[in-house]
Amino acid sequence: MPKPDPALLDPARYPFSCDIEPRFGDQDLNRHLNNVAIASFIEDARVRFYHANGFRAHIRDLNVMIVSVAIEYLGQAHYPGAITIHCAVEKIGRSSLTLVQVLRQGETLVGFARSVMVAVDPQGAVQPVPQVFDGWMLRS
Repeated sequence: MPKPDPALLDPARYPFSCDIEPRFGDQDLNRHLNNVAIASFIEDARVRFYHANGFRAHIRDLNVMIVSVAIEYLGQAHYPGAITIHCAVEKIGRSSLTLVQVLRQGETLVGFARSVMVAVDPQGAVQPVPQVFDGWMLRS
C-alpha cells in the first residue's frame, strides 16, 4: 500500500476514537510495541467502532467478513502509553465497506490502516451493506 494521503492522517476527520492500553508483553526486543500488537489494537478499535455506531445491532442475521487489511507503520510506539485509534467509514459500496483508522501515541503518528469488509448471510452469500453509517463517515 502506498503511503496514505496526508489528509487521511488528520484525527479531526474521524468521528470515533478510543484508547487502547498496551501490555508489557506487547513489546519486541527493541522495546517497541510489536507489529502483531498494533494489528490487534486495530481489530479491537474496529469492533469498538461497530458497537458505538450500532452496526452490530443492524446486522443480526449477517456476519462481517474481512476481505483485506492494509497497515502502514508510520512511527514507533512504546510501552507504557495508550494508543489512540481514530476510525471512520471511508466508502460504502453495494456489498462492501471500507474503514480507515489512524493510530497515535500522544502526538506521535504511529500508523494508518484501511480495512475492506463484506456482509454475508449464514450461508456465506454476500449481501448488501446496511446503510446505518450516517454520522460515521470520514469528514471532509
